Amino acid sequence: MTPMVDLAFLLVTFFMLTTKFRPDEPVIVDTPSSVSEIRLPDIDIMTITVDNEGRVFFNIDGKGTRETALLKMGERYNVQFTTDDVKRFSVLSSFGMPVQELKSWLPMDQESRKDINYKGIPVDSTNNQLSDWINFSRHANPKFRIAIKGDQDANVPVIKRVIAILQDNKVNKFNLITNLEQEAEPAKQ
Repeated sequence: MTPMVDLAFLLVTFFMLTTKFRPDEPVIVDTPSSVSEIRLPDIDIMTITVDNEGRVFFNIDGKGTRETALLKMGERYNVQFTTDDVKRFSVLSSFGMPVQELKSWLPMDQESRKDINYKGIPVDSTNNQLSDWINFSRHANPKFRIAIKGDQDANVPVIKRVIAILQDNKVNKFNLITNLEQEAEPAKQ
């Protein structure tokens, strides 16, 4: 009995020390359900989130990739990011604002960020920052798998616009994130 208790505590300790907590996301998205069981990998994921208000959020894996993408976006839009800004950005979760507003958003603490009214990343034809984020991120890490996480009440034109932006960037393979739905049991006769 004693070795079994020791083993149980060792397992509990192992799982507690190796667990990675998921960071808070700026918006809650209620994904639609489907019966698809395809799982996304744990690394090299680019996630584009669309909430029920039509705002677009962006997230990429990898500290180095995030740093490179931020610096390239800063060059493109003439925004100077400090070394501290780049370090903070490399460990944050998804974001949803124009790159010009990131400069004032990065120094905020977690509680202050919760009170921000996010505008979303611009996706219109005159200011398509999402396309630039996708482009710079894919150049930094060509192995990215791209996933769209849309709210079940999201505006269809916004989702179509995101897909069009992906296709403009030569991305024709991507995943849609959904909740797993239980398959209906066949009716008994």
